[in-house]
Amino acid sequence: MIHPTLVYKRLGLLLTMLIASVNLLMADTLSDFTGSAAINAPQASVYIVDLKSGRELVAHNTDKPLIPASIMKSVTIATLLEKVGPDFRYSTPVYIDGDVTDGVLAGNIIIRASGDPSVNTRHAPGSDDFPAEIAGALKTLGVKRVEGRIIIDESDFPGPAVNPNWASGDLPHSYGTGSHGFNFEDNASGKKSVKDPAGVFRTRLRSALAKAGISLGDSAVTVNSKRKTLLGEHRSQPIDELMRSCMMRSDNQFAEAFLRTVGKTYGSEGSSAEGASKMTEYWRKRHAALSGINIVDGSGLSRANRVTTRFMADVLRMMASNPYYASFFPLAGQEGTLRSFLKDTPLDGWIAMKTGSMNGIQCYAGYKLDEEYAPTHIVVVMLNEMSNRSAARRQVEKLLLRTFVNDQQYDTYGSDSEPTEQD
Repeated sequence: MIHPTLVYKRLGLLLTMLIASVNLLMADTLSDFTGSAAINAPQASVYIVDLKSGRELVAHNTDKPLIPASIMKSVTIATLLEKVGPDFRYSTPVYIDGDVTDGVLAGNIIIRASGDPSVNTRHAPGSDDFPAEIAGALKTLGVKRVEGRIIIDESDFPGPAVNPNWASGDLPHSYGTGSHGFNFEDNASGKKSVKDPAGVFRTRLRSALAKAGISLGDSAVTVNSKRKTLLGEHRSQPIDELMRSCMMRSDNQFAEAFLRTVGKTYGSEGSSAEGASKMTEYWRKRHAALSGINIVDGSGLSRANRVTTRFMADVLRMMASNPYYASFFPLAGQEGTLRSFLKDTPLDGWIAMKTGSMNGIQCYAGYKLDEEYAPTHIVVVMLNEMSNRSAARRQVEKLLLRTFVNDQQYDTYGSDSEPTEQD
């Protein structure tokens, strides 16, 4: 009969050998990754952590501040979601001033901007037609003529619509359009940015009024009374749906609006600068690793942003128990900018990550999931000063497959498609 003490010693030895073997495998996996010609090791960072045990499976340069590109959106969304909850809706009120007499409104139409990024958006989830809503409400009141003007009050969202840290070359494009207090039709026309969405809205509203048989005097009407009458409110879809849309499509305008909303909700004004300041302070109070962190926008379009994989992992860890947050991330092999990533591998559908792509940059942040789509591991990969995106993506796929699957048949696996720049 073998003595129990001897059994325990043997089991302990086997466990020690197993842990050593796993650690050696992880070390080899990381060494192969950082040694690849496609990876600039000093400008790369990787952090893969088991959520339950806290064990670091892969860790490289975890405190190195790097440019995050669009994985910045996952921080912005986490911050706002924690404050307002998934059921929050943007509400844009419409007022009239003056009296309505014999079908004539002796006053103005006043819209109080809410920062809603989805007014008349062309993307899912859709939006009710705001100009038609206003025209219909006036028609119900029996209004046939408005003497005054269409006034849009954006005072709750001061500061420049375009982040001053963005590159001038991005601004003419739809992905580089700014976030205003009042946004309309995604602030874009095709692939071009629209600088004055409020002006486009006024044109649309004039047409809607004319279609409803209502004329607009567009005259300077001064109403002595300060009393305003609420005509109606335009409400967005629940913010969890807007956040999911933003993450799947990597929408910069949505993300910047969320940043402004952070500023308005946590601070005193809805400016981008206030939003960035309050977002940084929020994670400081949550004791996230902020050494070297510099947050200047909500979308990641600015190259002045700096985050570490350790900071990103802290945010992802704190958000892992939120029942909505992980569902915002595209699934590998199936959705958004990850639809070709890890496709037809054992990790197809089991990795959910936000991507970030700019010239010379490729980043990933998200989770490995279990069969109930609950996060089990944090995955953050940040590559800066990269010269070959396709080769780098293949190395990231190989890294994840070797870490989670440990099957050498996938050592040569890699997808050839690439995400859109500034995704």
